[in-house]
Amino acid sequence: MKVFFTETFTRVFTLAMLLVSLLFASFSGAAVPQQAVPKRIVALAPHIVEMLFDIGAGEQIVGTVEYADFPDAALKIPRIGGYHGIQIEKVLELKPDLVIVWRSGSKDSDIEQMEKMGLNIIYSQPHKIEDVAMELRKLGKYTGHETQAEMVANRYLQRLKKLRHQHENIAPIKVFYQLWPNPMRTINKETWINQLIEVCQGQNVFADNPTPYPQIGIENVIVAQPEIIILPDEKSNKEQPIINWYKWPEIPAAKHNRFIRINADLMHRFSTRMLDGIEDMCKKIDAFR
Repeated sequence: MKVFFTETFTRVFTLAMLLVSLLFASFSGAAVPQQAVPKRIVALAPHIVEMLFDIGAGEQIVGTVEYADFPDAALKIPRIGGYHGIQIEKVLELKPDLVIVWRSGSKDSDIEQMEKMGLNIIYSQPHKIEDVAMELRKLGKYTGHETQAEMVANRYLQRLKKLRHQHENIAPIKVFYQLWPNPMRTINKETWINQLIEVCQGQNVFADNPTPYPQIGIENVIVAQPEIIILPDEKSNKEQPIINWYKWPEIPAAKHNRFIRINADLMHRFSTRMLDGIEDMCKKIDAFR
């Protein structure tokens, strides 16, 4: 009996001491270390900046690129380059603990150089409209704003679902998206913008072109016979030429004066504001049905 009591007491005492040690370790910071939340972020695309502000991480951005102009607070962030290249030395001067890169918007040589220098890099490369929610959640995880990111992502998906539902039973209408006037360019079905048009049940007349952003001529548009022409207002350092479509009344859109102007920033960025662009475009398309 005495031996049994001694053995039992020893086991209990040992267990108690182990629990005390674990509790002491947790309070003293000796627990398993978590990944440090980045305090200095370089965001190398306008849509990345918008997403970071959406989830409450905007104040952590210390450097970004040209055209990162939303929200207004983004205008105060130092610029370290743009689509023509990143000034790597400026990135290093900012001492970022996280660099978020959009591969399609950055030069491969710049990315390779930053990787070789050992910078902590993650990538934002959404392909589908729904991917915006996935990107928000990923950025929330990396920046310490998971709760707000989850809320924003869920709200985004709910609104997108509502927009799809509102137009799912509407007959398609043929549209031409004039991405750029000179040289004239448009889009095919592989592009991000085409997905937005499809939400509104727009039928891209150049969807089957083998090139994502093909260069075309007036004669191609005449043959395609679009019922609506969509004209994005794109920010540019030089004035855009204007095409007088009324010179070709054989095009249904020109004959019936069916032109739509949209905000290119809303349509061309992978951000939550894209839904504002879709909603605006759908209303304007619906007005011509």
